[in-house]
Amino acid sequence: MFYVIGLGLGDYKDVTVKGLEIIKQCDRVYLESYTSILSSPTSELEEFYGRKVTVADRELVEQGASEILEGAKEQNIAFLVVGDPFGATTHTDLILRAKQSGIKVKVIHNASIMNAVGCCGLQLYTFGETVSIPYWTESWKPDSFFEKLAINFKNNLHTLCLLDIKVKEPTLESLTKKKKEYMPPLFMSVREAAKQLLEILDKKMSNDTSGLSRKSLCIGLARVGCDDERIIACSLEEMADVDLGKPLHCLVIAAPKLHPLEDEYVQQFRI
Repeated sequence: MFYVIGLGLGDYKDVTVKGLEIIKQCDRVYLESYTSILSSPTSELEEFYGRKVTVADRELVEQGASEILEGAKEQNIAFLVVGDPFGATTHTDLILRAKQSGIKVKVIHNASIMNAVGCCGLQLYTFGETVSIPYWTESWKPDSFFEKLAINFKNNLHTLCLLDIKVKEPTLESLTKKKKEYMPPLFMSVREAAKQLLEILDKKMSNDTSGLSRKSLCIGLARVGCDDERIIACSLEEMADVDLGKPLHCLVIAAPKLHPLEDEYVQQFRI
């Protein structure tokens, strides 16, 4: 069996009882390491699970899927995912490859930021389409996601913005070399995301009819599910100066009109 197991959002103890029982019985255990991270080092997972854990980076998952699935018809293999297994399209692709190869697949679900974001007090059924905010470079500043954000805002829906992370990303220079060199890990903060959104907003202001502005309410969340979780509510303009500390961060652009219960709950996070 090929098991895809969600680990939840905090540390190694957030795995479900069912997930833990399966991991302890598996012959090989992989930990996906590039769509999100846990607050616990791999060594703590290995000690808690009683199994050696192989860290699977983007290259291994996307180009070496056959290596991960090898022997899955005769052995039990666990593929561990921070959050929920279906939080990233890569995991869906891996599951499809397994099934196409005649391998039995079992998914063990867990909490993810897609539902845990409700901790900020905004009601989950009033969220619109989720967007991802990528890191910019001097020559590459994509902003196509902003249209989805503006549509949500115009329809009085909240927007969860997932912020870019870069783990084991090859440098531009190394792409032309035989030997790969990697950039240091990068994790976008709510401050960086807010600054990019403000730049987009300034550029599109004359054509934007959604009503989104520098004064619009947004909520920054850091390390959701961990003991040192932090949540701050303020204007988009103010968020550009907020420091929520170490990763992981996400940003919510609130709908222009909140339900009274939402408004009451959010008040505790206001600057």
